[in-house]
Amino acid sequence: MSLHMIKLCVGCDSIQDLEEWVEQKLKEKKRKGQKAEHIHTTRMVPKRAEELTDGGSLYWVIKGLISCREKILDIRPFVDKDGIGRCRVVLDGKIVPVEPRPYRAFQGWRYFEIKDAPRDLGRAAPGLSKMPEHLRRELRELGLL
Repeated sequence: MSLHMIKLCVGCDSIQDLEEWVEQKLKEKKRKGQKAEHIHTTRMVPKRAEELTDGGSLYWVIKGLISCREKILDIRPFVDKDGIGRCRVVLDGKIVPVEPRPYRAFQGWRYFEIKDAPRDLGRAAPGLSKMPEHLRRELRELGLL
């Protein structure tokens, strides 16, 4: 059975910021002759990695809202140059906006059960997915969404 992961997207103010960052990182890897895959490195290795790679996604919290997700392709534990165990979470690089939902700040990452995951915005409200993110956020703050 699939399982998701949730994590704060530190340094991004919007989904567009995240998309641009991923695009920049992928271009940089191609330029260096490396495999173009989006990798997020984390300190802890998920014990339930098999469930995460069975159709799970990484849900990103941006500015206090669960805003988007990326499909998890692989979990790769490794030891860094200082001898510290870490983990590479390999993502598909396709950012999918989801129904925004408030989520408090936390450290690291958490497992996120399928029943708790917001729906993709394109399925939940097709017209909203075409609206610029800043307008969706403003309408939500006004209580109109």
